[in-house]
Amino acid sequence: MIADKAKIWGVEPGLRYSPKMLKYALLALGVILLLFFNPFGTIGAGERGILLRFSAVTGRVYGEGLYFIWPIMERVVKVDIKLQKEQVPATAASKDLQTVSSDVALNFHINPEKVALIYQEVGLDFKARIIDPTLQESVKAITAKFTAEELITKREIVKEEIRNLLRDTLASNGIIVDEFNIVSFNFSESFNDAIEAKVTAEQQALAVKNKLEQIKFEAEQKIAEARGKAEAIKVESEALRSNPAILELRALEKWNGILPQVTSGGIPFINIQPSK
Repeated sequence: MIADKAKIWGVEPGLRYSPKMLKYALLALGVILLLFFNPFGTIGAGERGILLRFSAVTGRVYGEGLYFIWPIMERVVKVDIKLQKEQVPATAASKDLQTVSSDVALNFHINPEKVALIYQEVGLDFKARIIDPTLQESVKAITAKFTAEELITKREIVKEEIRNLLRDTLASNGIIVDEFNIVSFNFSESFNDAIEAKVTAEQQALAVKNKLEQIKFEAEQKIAEARGKAEAIKVESEALRSNPAILELRALEKWNGILPQVTSGGIPFINIQPSK
């Protein structure tokens, strides 16, 4: 009975193991190790996988999809290459030595072709090691080229220069700049008061100028009106001199048709010619 069972399991009577049984045992062990170590994995959308062998960067980078590694000796580090945002406060001095506190925001993504190099030289903490210091230095360098007032009036130019500097600096580290924005500029209280006083003075000066323009316009209107009246009087005087009958016409225009009942015996003021 025992011998029959041993033959079924591939074990010869009198022997402890057989080649057939050892093959099954190794196969079972391989399946167990495969399930335990799981050499398969996937890279998600917007990610890259850096292959490490005994913790050393091999230079091989997996794209999106399924990958296979040798357990124990190999592993994969995933790096996000999607668009990311970093917003930090930055303090700098303007050209006229005014303290400027600002909030700046950077949109960026990792160059997919340089993920292995970034991981090898910097690691995954590239925001704190590269991006934040570069943001601070770029804001300081460009802010120092403008006065505090120009930082307000030429904000788009300041933004463009900072973005260009960031793009050139970060590109060498495998980081691509997508957009840069100045969220806010904040100045010292004394500077804000000075700006407010200047704006108030300019508004008052503008109001006075507008008032003077109004007075000038009204004076010009009066002069034009007086000139018109003088011209009219001149024309009328010349007409009267050339044609005295106009006086009688004006009198007739104002006469109500009633003759005076008491006269001094003189000739009436209206010369009425008898009809023929």
